[in-house]
Amino acid sequence: MERSYLFIFTLTTLISFYSNAQEKISPTQEEKEVKVLNFNNIKSVLKNDGLISKKNEKEKLVTKIKEERKKILIEKYSYPSEEDFYKFLTELWLVRNAQVLQWDFPKPEYGIEIAFKGLLEKIGYYNKKIKILMVNSPVISHFALPLGNNEFVFLVSLPFIRTMDLTKVDIALLLLEDYFRLEQKLFINNINVDKTIFDKNFLDETFNKKLIPETLESYSRVILKTGFNFQQQFEITKKMNEVLTSDQPLWGAYYKLLNKIDRLIKSDLLFKDYLKIYPSPELQLQWLKPKKDIL
Repeated sequence: MERSYLFIFTLTTLISFYSNAQEKISPTQEEKEVKVLNFNNIKSVLKNDGLISKKNEKEKLVTKIKEERKKILIEKYSYPSEEDFYKFLTELWLVRNAQVLQWDFPKPEYGIEIAFKGLLEKIGYYNKKIKILMVNSPVISHFALPLGNNEFVFLVSLPFIRTMDLTKVDIALLLLEDYFRLEQKLFINNINVDKTIFDKNFLDETFNKKLIPETLESYSRVILKTGFNFQQQFEITKKMNEVLTSDQPLWGAYYKLLNKIDRLIKSDLLFKDYLKIYPSPELQLQWLKPKKDIL
């Protein structure tokens, strides 16, 4: 009897201890609710303090900065636009050929720019950005080069205009020819340049290191050696005829100017290469002559 009683007492005690232990280890439903409530309170406080919104704003700012940095990086590896490219190449060519052209010398103001702008406005061309560069060399008689959007530089040889004793009107007419050549992109079409590169990006490609030296070489070839072909010269002469026909004094001055140039290149070896650049004043005179009616 005593052993049975002792066993039952011991068993009861163990069950009671186990039950109490389980109650301490396993939280009650009320305790769970309190914990959830405390977490929600903390989250609510964070929201009220604006920490989450500030975190989101910083993340957006970082993303935007990364995007802008990527754009800047891409721009650093971009080829220039066509206008910027020719502006840079023209200025570089003039600097590199300063000794040949001899444009850096003291000279008076000849008033050529005013006369030329006046002629352009007279025939309806306004707001043109023009630079006249007088050169003290016979290697070039006259030429026009692109300088960007609606901007041009005109080269005029002082020995050339002095030898023929050209007036401001004569020089302005020569420059008008050159302007029409630029307007019709004859110079750009005659030089060798990969026109597909403009406004493209070479971040993931190899930069064409030959682009600038080859284009400069092409500049020199066209300006000093090959110039324009007969078809191009015919188109310019036709354009000059169309523009000047309504003003007979100007048309007559242009016709006389071509006669002067024709006589010069036939008599003065200093300007014998003129025909290589602008063929040919004699043909231009024939193109300008009124066609006779055949009865």
